[in-house]
Amino acid sequence: MNPRLQRHVAGLATLLALSGAALAQTAAPAPRPVAETKATRPAGEREIRAQLMPRRYTTIAAEIGAKINRLPVGEGSAFKAGQLLVSFDCTLQQAQLAKARAELDGAEQSLKTNERLFELNAGGQLEVELSRSARGKARAELGANQAVLGKCGVAAPFSGRIAEQKVREQQYVQPGQALLDIIDDSVLELEFLVPSRWLAWLKPGGRLQVRIDETQKTYPARFIRIGARVDPVSQSVKVAAAIDGRFPELIAGMSGLVVIPEENH
Repeated sequence: MNPRLQRHVAGLATLLALSGAALAQTAAPAPRPVAETKATRPAGEREIRAQLMPRRYTTIAAEIGAKINRLPVGEGSAFKAGQLLVSFDCTLQQAQLAKARAELDGAEQSLKTNERLFELNAGGQLEVELSRSARGKARAELGANQAVLGKCGVAAPFSGRIAEQKVREQQYVQPGQALLDIIDDSVLELEFLVPSRWLAWLKPGGRLQVRIDETQKTYPARFIRIGARVDPVSQSVKVAAAIDGRFPELIAGMSGLVVIPEENH
């Protein structure tokens, strides 16, 4: 081959090789970020959803049929143990109590008279016994009316807040009708399920944290209770934890993510 032609062919081959390498480098896909998976997440935490619950809660119901006079504590407001929450109009009950007192006075006077007549041999033992029975009945009626009158005001069984007011002032309610939902939010608790195999290291007093969705903050907590039995189907057990400290922005019903550090076990 002509030396000049040979050099031309060699140069063309070199140019084609360089062009191919450049095209290959351009077509290579850019590296993608590694997707976060369970395997790539830090192994130092275990996460579970949970909801804030009040320490105690109950529904206050009417024990008598009457009209509501006052609801001195409004919905959402705080109250102390023993504070009046509901006041009823008990005019009828007061009148019945006065009647029962008068009947008891009459029964006692009748008994005294019959006992005196018996001492003077002017009356019989039967009259005395009947008078004593009447006095006992009158005392029982008086006690029953006093008990009913004691239901005319509903006092708080514990300190807390009014979660929901189900009735209004001047409304007539029936016995057993729900009046108020009250909660004790002095300590907020978390209840959630954990795998039963965690019982090997999970103990009351252990520390954890909870990230609350509504506040976007993390709060300290401690385990306080462990369930008495394991669910054989889900192989889980219920546990409870309490928020460690007072945080005014937290209220019952908020939810978040429980974070249990590995250092607990």
